[in-house]
Amino acid sequence: MDTDTPSSNTAAAGDTRRSSCCAFAAIVLAGLVAFGAWALANVEKGLDGYGQLEQDGPSGSATEPLGPGATAQYEDGLKVTVSAPHAETDGTYAFSVTYDNGTDRELRPGGESFDGSFSDLGPAPLVVRPGRPLDDYVADYGLTLVDPQRSASVLMPSLGKGDKRTVPVRIQPTRAGIPVTVEVAPPDAGYRETAYFQLSAG
Repeated sequence: MDTDTPSSNTAAAGDTRRSSCCAFAAIVLAGLVAFGAWALANVEKGLDGYGQLEQDGPSGSATEPLGPGATAQYEDGLKVTVSAPHAETDGTYAFSVTYDNGTDRELRPGGESFDGSFSDLGPAPLVVRPGRPLDDYVADYGLTLVDPQRSASVLMPSLGKGDKRTVPVRIQPTRAGIPVTVEVAPPDAGYRETAYFQLSAG
């Protein structure tokens, strides 16, 4: 008496094995594609020196400056945050620039020269000046840096891997409500973009 049971069981087992192999192959293929995309992104970052800004919103460029409280994020892991200015009782405005070193090496956010590390004119690793990022010159208002030596002394020391530092900044605008540009250009052996922030003093 003939029966189809053994051959049916064999066919079912073969189908199950084939399905398992296909599923496993699909998982391996997806993993390889993800790894390839990750490797390609890292090669691209390596080619441009890891000094590019990597932003979700405004780019942080002079044409798309970041606002108060925003963070400029670089491809190599450095993050720079500029707080919103707040008025002091003496008519000055205070804010801070925080460097968070998520890179794999030590950084010198103020560069090598104390006198050239912080300025209201530029170029310097940290520039705070009146006007908007694209303004070359403003004639009807201005600002004075208050105690720039203190800011420079906090900015200058080396910043270790994983360390964070907050640089205090105080300004005296000629009148309340003026736009203020903060340019952050941490020195780098390769290339690093300048991050622009636009604030308002009042």
